[in-house]
Amino acid sequence: MAIASALASCGRANPFLEEWNTPFGIPPFGQISEADYLPALEAGIKEGRDNIQAIIDNPEAPTFDNVIAAYDKSSEMAGKVVGVLFNLAETDMTPGLEDIVAKATTMLSEYENEVTFNADLFAKIETVYKQKDALSLTREQQMVLDKIYRSFADNGIALDVEGQARMKEINTELSSLGLTFGNNLLKENNAFKAEFNVAISEYPEAMATTGDRALRERMFRAYSSRGNNGNEFDNKELILRILALKEERAKLLGYDNPAAHILSDKMAKTPQAVEDFLANIMKYAVARAKEEVKDMQKVMDEDIAAGKVEAGAKIQPWDWFYYTEKVRKAKFDLDEEQTKPYFKMENVREGVFLNATKLYGLQFEPVADAPKYHPEVEAFKVSDSDGSLIGILLTDYFPRESKRGGAWMNNVRDQRIGDDGSDIRPIIVNVGNFNKPDGENPSLLSLDNVETMFHEFGHALHGLLSKCTYSTVSGTSVARDFVELPSQIDENWAYQPELLACYAKHYQTGEVIPDELVKKILAAKTFNAGLRTAELCAASILDMKWHELSSVDGIDIEEFEKKVCKEMGLIDEIIPRYRTTYFNHIFNSGYSAGYYSYLWAEVLDKDAFELFKQKGVYDRETAMSFRHNILEKGGSDEPMTLYKNFRGAEPDGDALLRARGLK
Repeated sequence: MAIASALASCGRANPFLEEWNTPFGIPPFGQISEADYLPALEAGIKEGRDNIQAIIDNPEAPTFDNVIAAYDKSSEMAGKVVGVLFNLAETDMTPGLEDIVAKATTMLSEYENEVTFNADLFAKIETVYKQKDALSLTREQQMVLDKIYRSFADNGIALDVEGQARMKEINTELSSLGLTFGNNLLKENNAFKAEFNVAISEYPEAMATTGDRALRERMFRAYSSRGNNGNEFDNKELILRILALKEERAKLLGYDNPAAHILSDKMAKTPQAVEDFLANIMKYAVARAKEEVKDMQKVMDEDIAAGKVEAGAKIQPWDWFYYTEKVRKAKFDLDEEQTKPYFKMENVREGVFLNATKLYGLQFEPVADAPKYHPEVEAFKVSDSDGSLIGILLTDYFPRESKRGGAWMNNVRDQRIGDDGSDIRPIIVNVGNFNKPDGENPSLLSLDNVETMFHEFGHALHGLLSKCTYSTVSGTSVARDFVELPSQIDENWAYQPELLACYAKHYQTGEVIPDELVKKILAAKTFNAGLRTAELCAASILDMKWHELSSVDGIDIEEFEKKVCKEMGLIDEIIPRYRTTYFNHIFNSGYSAGYYSYLWAEVLDKDAFELFKQKGVYDRETAMSFRHNILEKGGSDEPMTLYKNFRGAEPDGDALLRARGLK
């Protein structure tokens, strides 16, 4: 390759253009410089173009293998670069990397447009697609064919020349705007930390422990106005532009609005189905939240009587966390300061691993000499019960200014079957923002943090255990409203008494968490369910309402949000989990008209866990059925088919309400 040769002539090779002679093929992070990314991506795109042209020029009759399978693996080098670059963009951003990511995003968007509007390539894909019923395809191959064909159809291959040109412009601009949204939010998050010395991920805990009500209000207003401060990082105009482009794209493709377009290939299928689903949950959540407000007001009234709070004060959004914690202590005698010493980060991770051992027979071993992109990263080799390699897991759990807030799972390398028939095992990253050790104490996790670690590891299991042939459907490459099932079901084991006895040990004494404290944790499990469910449901409805618009002309973001919250019945004491201007999930992270997926998948996960409870929470037959029918299958079959293969029936819609104690 010309680029590789040019770099070599300058005295160094580009690491992306070489085989990685590292443990398990982990990227050689220390050898990669910022100057390597764009040349390597350019080379990867060139390789992709050459591979696409080879498909087109092949004189043989189009088949699944020489068209669809060849397309599936056409951009492996570019994928190699993307797996590293975009992981670092989220976890260790620098000013130089920010510029590189912006350029790479444009390059990738332009290449994607070039490919998905290639009429000659689509002609070959369509030929195979039209023959699909006559071909002896496996179910996975059928799903790959359908997914690839639809990706072209949904991107506008059938549009006229003018329409295609406009679609390319829209796609390129949306990629750039999403990146800007995320960068703005990172800067707003850092500004919040600079003002209050509290990381965004630590906000709930800080609000629960801050007795100064005026300070709580200041923190709340700063937190809830991120991206809405009229400064250079304000996201309002950016959001309106993003929505206008999504609306234009949907109409070009024949849909009334973005939600109708996005949901057409999801489990829910239609916006109305999602609306009805959320409205039912919201009804129960708000009813419970109103009762929770009464309980908190009683405690606030005691503070008023004691002169700690001004006369006549009523519970406000900035009081929720503080008085919720007071009510929790009164009702359950449960204080997170009691529980934290038993949840040292390393011990919780050990519990997460042990749970996977007990369920699926997996083994975990530190990789001491693994390359790392940051000193805080740790690497683990994951093996099956027979010793065979499952994959590599990197964990990155502490906040830093160069990392965006929240918790997530990334794929550095997807699982797939190589040209030589080898099973290419995945490299997965679990990212969090848990409190750092402070010199005197280790990282001690809140109960929410514990569940978050189990949640993200559930995503990791979905990626690690994948047994697919094609990367198009491997691992977490599934319908958005199905992808949260593996993550959310894993949370159900976090506080199982027999698991807690193995990992929840006092960081100073080594004492196992007392039974009495475990009983309190379990008794409080559905505590505050009204607030937790209402704020999540409210964000989901807000997401849907934005994406059900056919035009944003004349829309004022703040007024629209207020109107939606009033119509959904959200009480004044609660705000959506994410307000519009910092709703990264839907403007920069692939969850557009899809944030409802967390609740949708929770119906599946709670229904599935009811089977575990019937059979035994560590019943190996049930666990291996879940592994074989869900975790290993990726998107190789329809989600409901996979679920019914495990459960034997469709899920009971009330499972979520029962589990949350709302019905």
